[in-house]
Amino acid sequence: MLKTLFRQIGDYRVASLMTPVLTALEVVTDVLIPYVTARLIDRGIVAGDMEQVYRYGLLMMGLALLSLCFGVLAARQGARAATGFASNLRQAMYRNIQTFAFSNIDKFSTSGLVTRMTTDVNNLQSAYQQILRVTVRAPFRLLLSVLMCLVIDARLSLIFVVAILILGFSLYHIISRVSRLFAQVFVQYDNLNQSVQENVQAIRVVKAFVREDFENKKFSRAAEGLYRLYVKAEGLMALNHPVMNLVMYGCIMALSWWGAHYIVGGTLTTGELASLFTYVMSILMSLMMLSMIFVMLTQSAASGRRVAEIIDEEADIVNPENPLMQVSDGRLSFHNVRFDYPVVRKNDVKPSDEKVHHRRSALYNVTFDIRSGETIGVIGGTGSGKSTLVNLVSRLYDTTQGDVLVGGHNVKEYDLTTLRNAVSVVLQQNTLFSGTVLDNLRWGKADATLDDCRRACRLAQADDFIMQMAEGYESRIEQGGTNVSGGQKQRLCIARALLKNPKILVLDDSTSACDTATDAHIQRAFREELPGMTKIIIAQRISSVRSCDRILVMSGGQVTGFDTHENLLKSNQLYQEICAIQNADRGDFDARGKEVTDEAAKL
Repeated sequence: MLKTLFRQIGDYRVASLMTPVLTALEVVTDVLIPYVTARLIDRGIVAGDMEQVYRYGLLMMGLALLSLCFGVLAARQGARAATGFASNLRQAMYRNIQTFAFSNIDKFSTSGLVTRMTTDVNNLQSAYQQILRVTVRAPFRLLLSVLMCLVIDARLSLIFVVAILILGFSLYHIISRVSRLFAQVFVQYDNLNQSVQENVQAIRVVKAFVREDFENKKFSRAAEGLYRLYVKAEGLMALNHPVMNLVMYGCIMALSWWGAHYIVGGTLTTGELASLFTYVMSILMSLMMLSMIFVMLTQSAASGRRVAEIIDEEADIVNPENPLMQVSDGRLSFHNVRFDYPVVRKNDVKPSDEKVHHRRSALYNVTFDIRSGETIGVIGGTGSGKSTLVNLVSRLYDTTQGDVLVGGHNVKEYDLTTLRNAVSVVLQQNTLFSGTVLDNLRWGKADATLDDCRRACRLAQADDFIMQMAEGYESRIEQGGTNVSGGQKQRLCIARALLKNPKILVLDDSTSACDTATDAHIQRAFREELPGMTKIIIAQRISSVRSCDRILVMSGGQVTGFDTHENLLKSNQLYQEICAIQNADRGDFDARGKEVTDEAAKL
């Protein structure tokens, strides 16, 4: 873990080195001031020598100014090093997350990744700044103060040794218990973030079903769990102060008692006793700072492990050593393919945040061949494995068993960028980004011209509604595409995918929000304008796939039929049942009564 984190210091090594050096100089000048004060009292004030008062007074002022300068410089360098370190951590995590396969994302969860990039990195930033300054200041001040006490009077220094032992023993027991609690706190942070994320993303559903009270209670449970852990941890940490005060006042009383005897006996001066009082406060405050450092390091260690996990995580899907850089055509084959989803369960009680892996099978022994340029429909019930099937084509997941071939080669032989440019997938959950319509379309091809975009939009039946918008293709899309309808969002995503000019186009239920007439226009445009492109259309409606060259029927993760619409009606019972149900229902609401268009009727 430490090696992973320290690698992220990067260009901030100089600032990281300068901070403890400047802090050490600050401490040295600061610790010398009480010693000079003792000389000022004994040789100047008590002796009535004003020349000595001026001399030691100026020396004290000089030391104070030096301490101030070193402190300011150390603070600036420490802030620069800590913020730079945090920035490098976030960038390293973000870069690695971009390489993650879907299985890696599933392993950590979206809310967990957000917590690590925000709360955990903030903890590490604060900890690193404290490490550079306080972990140098506290032990160095403690050591120098003890040495100065030994120089002044070795006998009275034994009081400090006893105090250090008592305080150290007490703090050890407090810290050991607090550390276990903080390890659990971050698991609760994940739960809290997940509750917020789900609520914000699904706020329309929450309001539509009037579930605000339920969501409030769910959030309250997560917040209450975090509250209880923090109260328990902070309650234990609060014991530091009474223990500290007990030891401090005990030292002062012992020092006053023995110091008075030594002054009367003539073996200790008033100035030396005054300086010893200053050093005892310095020693005990250093011990208190050390105790806080241990708690902070314990807390940040949990964050450090979580951040290092993301940086060190290896993507489940990577490029082969000598990848193929070109996909010849749109042929697609599945040979005895099996796929199991890993199910990750987090233990929210144990501080180690153990993950128990199980597996859930989604595809069994799937075998079929698709010729280049064919239009293939895929239909089946919810959970039949349709979306999983197409996720394997572009290697969003890798097969558990068997082979997926594109263009006659196993997908694992291709460069990932080459493969995913050749296999364009419009996923079931469509996403648009804040920016203009053109900005969103050019995700498919960064250098696409306006004419390229308009052609793709005409094929996707999106050009008409875009031109009706106030600024046409320069109209702004709000975050998540909230200012366009579901059908419009789907058509924009289809156009974006078409701009890649792929060998294989996969539409994963991507016209479900479009009316039947629009769906029919999209199908006809694909047939007439993209004859050489292999098209895989996943749909729930028979009307969306019946005109395809062949239809793949899936049930329970298996292929139960693969033939034309007419042949499946004769031979496949599941397909017959789907057709019967949809015909009895008159298809979908767009196909009822007078709303059946001529174009839909042809299909």
